Amino acid sequence: MKPYLLPLTLSVVMLAACAQQPPAQQVQDPYANLGNGALYQGDLASGSLPGEATAQYFSSQVGDTILFAANQTALNSEARAILNRQAEWLTKHQEFSAVVQGHAEETGTREYNLALGARRAGAVQEYLVANGVESGRIRTLSFGKERPAEVCSEESCYAKNRRAVTVVSASGVGS
Repeated sequence: MKPYLLPLTLSVVMLAACAQQPPAQQVQDPYANLGNGALYQGDLASGSLPGEATAQYFSSQVGDTILFAANQTALNSEARAILNRQAEWLTKHQEFSAVVQGHAEETGTREYNLALGARRAGAVQEYLVANGVESGRIRTLSFGKERPAEVCSEESCYAKNRRAVTVVSASGVGS
C-alpha cells in the first residue's frame, strides 16, 4: 500500500461517518426568556421573588384601586377580592407599609366629600386589618373631591372618582 493512501482512506472514512450522523436537534429551553420578560427572579431557596416585592408590582398585579357606589362605603365582591390580594401581599411583604387614600366624586360639598373619603379609606383599612395586616402598617388619608382620577360632569366618569387607592412603600419594618 502506498503511504499516501492510508491518510486519504482515513479522511474518506471520517467524512462518510460525519455524513451519516443525523443533524443536531435544536433544544428549546423552557426557562429561556422568550421576549416577554424574565421568567425567574430572586432566590428560590429562600422563596423570595424581588420582582414581586415592589410598589409597581403591587399597583399593576395585585391591584391598588377599589371603587364604590355613590355616597357609599360598602365593599362589593369585586372590592373584597382586590383587598384579599392586597392583604395577602402585605402579609407576605412585611417591609412595606400602606397609605389608603379615600376619594369622592366632584358633586357635593368639600366637607361632605372629605368625610366620605375618610370613611372609604377607613373601610379599606378595617378590611385589611381583619385579614391579617398589622394596623400599625396602614394609615388613611382623605382627599375628598380634591384629586379626581378624571374631571368630568357625567355619571360614568364620576364612578371612576368614587374610589380608595392603596399606596405601598418600603418602610424598613421587615428588613
